Amino acid sequence: MCRWLAYSGTPVLLDTILYKPAHSLIDQSLHSKLGVETTNGDGFGIGWYPDGGSGDGTPALMRDVGPAWNNRNLRELADHVTSPVFFAHIRASTGTAVQQTNCHPFRHGRWMWMHNGAIAGFHAMRRDLALLVDPVLFGEIEGTTDSEVMFYLALTYGLEEDPPGAVARMVGVVERVGREHGVEYPMQMTVAVTDGTAVWAFRYSSQGASRSLFYSSRVDTLRRLHPDIRFLQEASDETRLVVSEPLGDLPGAWNEVPESSYGVVKPGADGLYPFTPLAA
Repeated sequence: MCRWLAYSGTPVLLDTILYKPAHSLIDQSLHSKLGVETTNGDGFGIGWYPDGGSGDGTPALMRDVGPAWNNRNLRELADHVTSPVFFAHIRASTGTAVQQTNCHPFRHGRWMWMHNGAIAGFHAMRRDLALLVDPVLFGEIEGTTDSEVMFYLALTYGLEEDPPGAVARMVGVVERVGREHGVEYPMQMTVAVTDGTAVWAFRYSSQGASRSLFYSSRVDTLRRLHPDIRFLQEASDETRLVVSEPLGDLPGAWNEVPESSYGVVKPGADGLYPFTPLAA
């Protein structure tokens, strides 16, 4: 499987969230504690918004097929890139090729998408699922992963207008097609998607036993608990992280996302809601 993090809030240097935490995503690429695999070395990707969400809001991507822990370009980038929204992903392939076009995050216009998990039996149902993608979008699919097909199905079902509804319809159609192919539990996913303004994060599996996912506590709460931590004094109250596994053991910092639920991080009030697949 994979590990990922989504950051939204006060603009920060990438190094602050990618390298500095005690159990950073770089550490997780070698020593994951909650993932299916301990090592996640089949590529990585970083996505961010260079203009801070202004202008056309198109995110920048850096993706590579090597492991994150020894990539000098990533280390260089982390010391110089600042953004209010970051996606970071380390990959452990579930059977598709280790190539740049299979590395997350995936991008369409101002939208980014990343996934941990798998569609069980994907190779058998790949053609059926791909044919459900809007023909206008189909030519943009570059890689061979289930994750990218999920993204373009969600776009087909209205991601840009209604992210929760589109993801629910995407899961609904994957489960229907999967069961037509004799797969009892087709979907396993934690997904993050953003348009540069809001971040949506989903935790769901057909079996009801989803991969781990956590979100950070409110910054004002953490300031009271840990007044000595400088970053918390500088961060806005709307700063949040959503992660595959906690970045450290700071008391009170991390909360598990409930099974079959999704959250949204956006200006104003964040929210946590139940998630149920829908018929597409």
